[in-house]
Amino acid sequence: MPLKHIDFNIDVAQGFGLFKNEKEAELLDYVSSVNISCGFHAGDPVMIRDFLLKCKEKNITIGAHIGFNDISGMGYRPMNLSAEEIEAIVIYQIGAIASFAKSYSLTIDHVRPHGAMYRIASENLEFSLAVAKAILKFDKWLVYTGLDNEIIENVSNETGIVVNRELFVDKYYTQDFKPDWESKKYISEDDALNRVRTVLFSSQIKLGNGVFMPVKADTLHFDSKNPNALNLLKKANEIIKPTPYNYNKAELSGWV
Repeated sequence: MPLKHIDFNIDVAQGFGLFKNEKEAELLDYVSSVNISCGFHAGDPVMIRDFLLKCKEKNITIGAHIGFNDISGMGYRPMNLSAEEIEAIVIYQIGAIASFAKSYSLTIDHVRPHGAMYRIASENLEFSLAVAKAILKFDKWLVYTGLDNEIIENVSNETGIVVNRELFVDKYYTQDFKPDWESKKYISEDDALNRVRTVLFSSQIKLGNGVFMPVKADTLHFDSKNPNALNLLKKANEIIKPTPYNYNKAELSGWV
């Protein structure tokens, strides 16, 4: 069955001080939700404030983009943490962005891991459960965004947390339905747009071996570091106008 609604999301505030992606703000007109760095793996207070205000102006759903504080690694280096340590860094980061948002009469709707944390959460059930339990401890109404696979389904079933199943629009997928984490290249614009259409119209994704795999996508992630991100998002908006996860679920249930 064709999907009538889907969320488009990007990561923003991926930098510190003078080190930032100036083009991130240009993407905001073409997405329905953003993941704002919490000042842990990236993002400084001024940068975070600016994006909060931009999201308020454009009525974009806000999420906490949590990650590892690996000093110079920008959250891309794995860390071996206990369940207690995972809980601490997750709640710390959500608390930082949530309190900042509150000062501007805003709330956060979801939590999305970054970099190495995202990858581990997509492959390790115990780790992902620890992240989900920390999110629930902070606020049971927050949505946990993660890679569409069995791990996120098991986390939802075991904890009861609401999950936002995510697919990458411009990243290569291997034949075993995993993003090719090692590749720094993006798929072509045509292939990315065909992926959007295939997800929307047949709930499938084409893998590296050419086989089509069924998916349960709630949101599509566009990499804000992709040099072609703006053009890709503009063309994806011609296929479908994105709407936030919670709105989509409310409409599906008949509330709107």
